[in-house]
Amino acid sequence: MATATWVRNELEERGVHYEELHYGDVYTAQELAASQHISGHHLAKVVVVMVDGRPVELILPASRHVHLDRVKELLDSHDVRLATEAELEEYFADCELGAIPALRHWQGVAVLMDESMRVAGEIVFPAGTHRDAVRVNFHDWFDLVQPRVESFCDTR
Repeated sequence: MATATWVRNELEERGVHYEELHYGDVYTAQELAASQHISGHHLAKVVVVMVDGRPVELILPASRHVHLDRVKELLDSHDVRLATEAELEEYFADCELGAIPALRHWQGVAVLMDESMRVAGEIVFPAGTHRDAVRVNFHDWFDLVQPRVESFCDTR
């Protein structure tokens, strides 16, 4: 498999320079970072949570973990939980489970980035499969996605 067509289209239509990366199967963000010889701080992973019944994309470095209580507080919500596999398959049918690209998938869905994801240089994120990723300049990615920036991760 290769980078998802919609990922390529999104980047090309918005004029974002990118590099496709291809490798053997990896199933965790930290494995992907290791396979590409980059710090987990430069690998953007997506954690999908359900906030009062609607999906929210959280984007954070592979080296960090989400604090759901902090997300609940930030979004002033009653119920925050990790999305189930069935929900991920429903909302992200164009991606392999666990390989969701750090992009805005549809309008109206909140995308939050942890402050610790703000880095100099390039970031890498999965491109819809467990064998493909994309490398982009952080500022180009940020301008494309326009996430809400908050602090909802551990401080390691």
